[in-house]
Amino acid sequence: MSSFRSRHTRRVAAAALAAGALVATASAASATPGPHTPDHAGRSVPASKVSIQMYSLIPWVNQVGLEQVLAELSAMGYKNIEPYSGNFSGYTAEEFAALLKQYGLKASASHNSTNEATWDQTLAYSKTIGQHYVGSGGFASPGIGSYENVLKTAETLNRLGKAAKQQGLHKIFGHNHQQEFTTTYVVPETGELKPAWEIIADNTDPRYVTFEVDVLWAADAGVDVVDLLERYGDRIELLHIKDGFLNGDKRATFANVGDGELDWEAILQAAHGKVRFYTVEYDLAPDGRDFAQESFDYLTTLRY
Repeated sequence: MSSFRSRHTRRVAAAALAAGALVATASAASATPGPHTPDHAGRSVPASKVSIQMYSLIPWVNQVGLEQVLAELSAMGYKNIEPYSGNFSGYTAEEFAALLKQYGLKASASHNSTNEATWDQTLAYSKTIGQHYVGSGGFASPGIGSYENVLKTAETLNRLGKAAKQQGLHKIFGHNHQQEFTTTYVVPETGELKPAWEIIADNTDPRYVTFEVDVLWAADAGVDVVDLLERYGDRIELLHIKDGFLNGDKRATFANVGDGELDWEAILQAAHGKVRFYTVEYDLAPDGRDFAQESFDYLTTLRY
């Protein structure tokens, strides 16, 4: 199955699946799988595990309003959203919780502040809206500007994650861009050169800290995402399902999920049984409605 399927082909496939037209026959079940059809093909990502990062939908929200967007997402089949801090503006936690309930949605996570000074307030808001994971669009302070700071960032994540757990939330997550993988340091104890991301993973407590791997940014940094999931899969409970095209030394460009060049069959297979939420994302999607529908259909009908 090619990652370059056209939208028309993808829509036809989704409709056929929904109609039950692709039920496996006995002969198909015994056939030798092709190079893009694993012998375990047949499962797909359930809608209950699909989420959408609301930062993707800023232009759409600006056009029609947050409530209209939430209503349409629910009608498309979404069960979860991943808000960013701007979505909470003007809403008390109780009001935002009611808004989610009105449209049958849950907050799988959010990109919000990880300011330690106001962490208690962030946790209180998150708990009230029924959010599972807490974190931001990056990592906690002080960042990755030095090896010492990388270790301090791991310590901060441990403290914040423990506090989140004590308040009844699941865990804190760190979210990568390219630099967490392209920034490397020598680990003094072993002499091994490692990316900052791996150093943080090695120095955080899995009881409190997990990771939201943005697949496109990781791939853009030169990471073999399948290998990363196989090595650190039990530490990666969230994925940003972001698709696009890698442009060598230039920044990757975005696409609706399934329209880019990433090998989603292999990635989803490596993530199976480990990842709890698969969150589709396209930064500031020019057509948010189309992105949301196309990406949901692709992710929930793709067999891997």
